[in-house]
Formats: sequence, structure tokens, C-alpha cells
Amino acid sequence: MIVAKGSDRAMHVQAFTSHIAVVSQDAHRFASTRHAHPQAQLIYAISGVVSVTTADGTWVVPSSRAVWVPAGVEHDTRSHSTVQFRALLIDTAEVKDLPVVCTAMEVTPLLRELILRLAALVDAPKNAELSRAVTQLLLLELSLLPVEPLSLPIPQHARLARFCAQIRSDPTRAVSLAEAAGALHMSRSSFMRLFQRETGLSFAHWRQQARLLHALPLLAEGQSILNVALACGYDSPSAFSAMFRRSLGRSPSAYFAGESPR
Repeated sequence: MIVAKGSDRAMHVQAFTSHIAVVSQDAHRFASTRHAHPQAQLIYAISGVVSVTTADGTWVVPSSRAVWVPAGVEHDTRSHSTVQFRALLIDTAEVKDLPVVCTAMEVTPLLRELILRLAALVDAPKNAELSRAVTQLLLLELSLLPVEPLSLPIPQHARLARFCAQIRSDPTRAVSLAEAAGALHMSRSSFMRLFQRETGLSFAHWRQQARLLHALPLLAEGQSILNVALACGYDSPSAFSAMFRRSLGRSPSAYFAGESPR
């Protein structure tokens, strides 16, 4: 039996089958408190941008992506500007090959239609055969989707976490490796080892990822490439677009159009 817990009670939660429930909310903005579910959750916005934060990192996804949150993982969810929010609470006890950690997933045209179909079937007359078929196809599609590089690891080291929070609060600020090491009163080599151990990324890669995740909500709001580039600390739209393509395999316009990497 699916039971909604935490702040999702403020949303529209309806059971679809004994294994899946649909969570719906259309709002200008929303933000949940930190909570967890006994089921896994697929968090998706039909339109708008949603961010999901756990103790391990933050995932920022536009309408072409979704975030998978395993059962029992504490998280908070917030929207950026107006959003049409749809999420699925999924009992995965009898399902194999689904992620065991938080991940961002590509929302293929098939997955999008399956999510919308589930939401529509909630209010439709019961059809057990159709319900089972849609559920099985959705779970199969989820198990085959590649992971998207849309997360930003959060260090557990207290001083490093505070330093990273400062960088995220001002993505236009250029911070050299030497400056970063000096801020923590460490040598460059010690800082590099600590940063790699805490985040799994180099400092340069982490900073680029922070700028990328800052850019996604701005792009989703329709801001120009020039404005987004400047807001993320890049000197030109071409430099920003080159970073975006290196990170996600396509241009910003192609990414939001849902085109595949080339």
C-alpha cells in the first residue's frame, strides 16, 4: 500500500495501483521541508525546473529530465518559478535494475507519456489490465535510461562545505585553486586531495558543475544566452555554450528541446 509522508501531504496525492501513487501540484513556486518516503520517488516537472537536495548533493532538472530518489532517502524539493509538478511514489520491492542512489534521468518521449498517462488514469474508470501494462512499461523504461550528469556533490567536511556554499552563492566570482586552498589554510596539494575525497571531483570540475546547475533554471525561464553566461561568470555566450556542450553533449537550445547528444 502506498502512503504519502512528509510535506507531500500538502500536494494532491492519489493512489494509482498498490505499487504506484501519483503526486501532482501546479504552482507558481513551491518548496518542501526535508522528508523521506518508504517508497522510491520519480520527481518530474511537466514544465519548469525542479531542484532536489539530499545530504549528498543537489540535482537540478528541467522538463526534459527527472530525479530518481530511492526509498528512505531524506530530501527536499523546490521549484524555480512556475511549475507543473508530477511525481510518482513507487514500491520497488519486486522491481530490479532501478538506481540505488539519487540520479537525474532523461525523460524520453515514451517516459513522459507514461507519466502523463498514469496521472490521467487516476481519475479514469478502473481498468486493471491497462493499469498493469502502463506500470510495467514505465518501470522497464526507467531501468533502461542512462544517468545524466546533473548533480553537485556536497562536501561533508564542515569548512569545505561552507567554502563551497560561498562559491555557489556567487557563481560570477572567479576562484583560483591557490585562492581556494588559501581560504582553508591548506597547501594546494592538500586541498586537491581533500576536495577529490569529499566530492569525487576536481575543484575545477566542481566549480564548472556549480555554474551549469545555476544556469539551468535561468535558461528554463527563457533568459538569453548572454544574460545566463554573464550570470554564471563567463565572459561570452560562446564560452558558456562551449562549456554547456562539453558537459551535456548538446547546445542549450538542443538540450531544452530534448534532442539527443551528438
